Amino acid sequence: MINRSTIEFKKRNTVINELVTKFGGQPNWLEEPQWPISSELNSPMRFICQIKLTEDNFPGSGGKIAYIFMTEDEEYVDGTWEPDGGENAIIIQPGGIPQVKVQSIETGPTLQNYIEVSGESKLLPENVELEVILHKSTDPEYIEQNKLYDMPEDQAEAYSEKVAGNKIGGTPGFLQNDEFPSEGECWKLLLQLDSCGVPFSVNFGDSGISYAFINEDATVGKFLWQCC
Repeated sequence: MINRSTIEFKKRNTVINELVTKFGGQPNWLEEPQWPISSELNSPMRFICQIKLTEDNFPGSGGKIAYIFMTEDEEYVDGTWEPDGGENAIIIQPGGIPQVKVQSIETGPTLQNYIEVSGESKLLPENVELEVILHKSTDPEYIEQNKLYDMPEDQAEAYSEKVAGNKIGGTPGFLQNDEFPSEGECWKLLLQLDSCGVPFSVNFGDSGISYAFINEDATVGKFLWQCC
């Protein structure tokens, strides 16, 4: 069994300045700011969240913080779903090795939700910052897709239900096929985020789910998403 923490989102009336797991707002940098820059637009990516690594989910890496970003702009940008497309990034502090261009920028674009505003004909964006309550449990060991297809339908469905949801750590519940960032590396699931089950707007395609991974020593992070 693999430890996971299911995410419950909670709105707070004050700015979150602590070095804790949160979604939206502005990064609370542990070290010098390292804001990722979009390969295509040459502008700062949008901040999604920061995840505080804990010993129970990530033994040997407790105390590190992983900051997750993705390009999202009025102008369409391809490649946000690819782990090496240059349009998403995971910055890990301390000791992380950025996989994209970064700049020493403290603040930038953040998560948003679209709300109704009196007198306006369309929904308008509003910045979002959310704290989390984490519910600890466990996931089963990962089952490859080809083996999952050969299982009895009720067993396969039960497995898929167990690994579903918004969570930190645990076993990835891929929406499509197996898609770890690369072969020959031991990748741990850092975050699984279902765009249909979050209180903010995020573009992971049609009913998409994102998956963030870190390597064994938590020095490199990779991000990808799949959709229907």
